[in-house]
Amino acid sequence: MRCPKCRSAETKVLDTRTAKNETSIRRRRQCLDCDARFTTVEEVLRGDLLVVKRDGRREDFDRAKMLGGIKKAVQKRPVDFMQIEMLVADVMASLEKEFDQEIPSKAIGEQIMVRLKQIDQIAYVRYASVYKDFRDISELLEEIDSLKQPKSHA
Repeated sequence: MRCPKCRSAETKVLDTRTAKNETSIRRRRQCLDCDARFTTVEEVLRGDLLVVKRDGRREDFDRAKMLGGIKKAVQKRPVDFMQIEMLVADVMASLEKEFDQEIPSKAIGEQIMVRLKQIDQIAYVRYASVYKDFRDISELLEEIDSLKQPKSHA
């Protein structure tokens, strides 16, 4: 593991914890060269997952692609890297419980939106605007208005 500050490969693990979702491990590390501290997340990667696109095509699941879409949505927002990593780990755990090897792209997008809505509403609207492919501004405004609705306490 390379230090994100100085790129040194000489690091040590200070703390290891199982993440809340129990499907990943969070490690706190320190660089032995520059003393920078950083956090990494370790999780099992499955190479057998396929994404079923809206048009029926199938392609290999690409975690980096999912992460890239989320990073675009949270750009310049007060969302840190660990929140993004935990969001991805939570989405993956949820999808792997519900689906075996083929995951509909719609399910991935919906899982991401549920979590983004809780983390940052602006990032949620950004992601939803691409995912839901709004046809005009009124659809976007309708989505924004839904965020203003008082939350019911059942």
